[in-house]
Amino acid sequence: MSLVRAPRRTLLAVGALAAALTLSACTGDSNGKSGGGGDTNFVTGTGGISTAAKGKRTAAPQLAGKDLTGKPLDLADYRGKVVVLNLWGSWCAPCRAEAPYLTKVSEETRSEGVEFVGINTRDPQTGPALAFEKNYEVRYPSFHDPIGKLILKFPKGSLNPQAIPSTIVIDREGKIAARALTALDDKQLRSMIDPVVAEK
Repeated sequence: MSLVRAPRRTLLAVGALAAALTLSACTGDSNGKSGGGGDTNFVTGTGGISTAAKGKRTAAPQLAGKDLTGKPLDLADYRGKVVVLNLWGSWCAPCRAEAPYLTKVSEETRSEGVEFVGINTRDPQTGPALAFEKNYEVRYPSFHDPIGKLILKFPKGSLNPQAIPSTIVIDREGKIAARALTALDDKQLRSMIDPVVAEK
């Protein structure tokens, strides 16, 4: 019997990602120390929210896969809208804390052309994640990304997700405008979303 093995480089990359997310998972850290400075084009505020000025943003990666129900999900389908991308896990206490705010703001901003999409990670099976969505009345879709393949697509040095939870705002041109590496409330979410919605 022959076994199909993943390329060593892929295994190492996935392993490194898992280790990084394990170290930063659910810390609730909002010290705003990550990112910014050097030759990056973004600035991190004291609340842990990093922003990039229009014209100095990195394109979001192409993300495509399946949602938690097994249906195809493609970020490209949301081009032309402001997208709020939230990285979460059903096992993560800060994710549970911010879920009601994400649900609330997703409903409030839909009429403004804002779409929310989740990336569920480190949930090997979809059952707990689906129960999480039902419990918090989450009506927007989430990619099922149990080992972080989609997360690896974000370019280094960009406003990429580095913790669980992380929230990223993508502008209408498909570029990363803002990122938070901590659980958020509704006011913090709106502080990330509203300036991007207001852009012409």
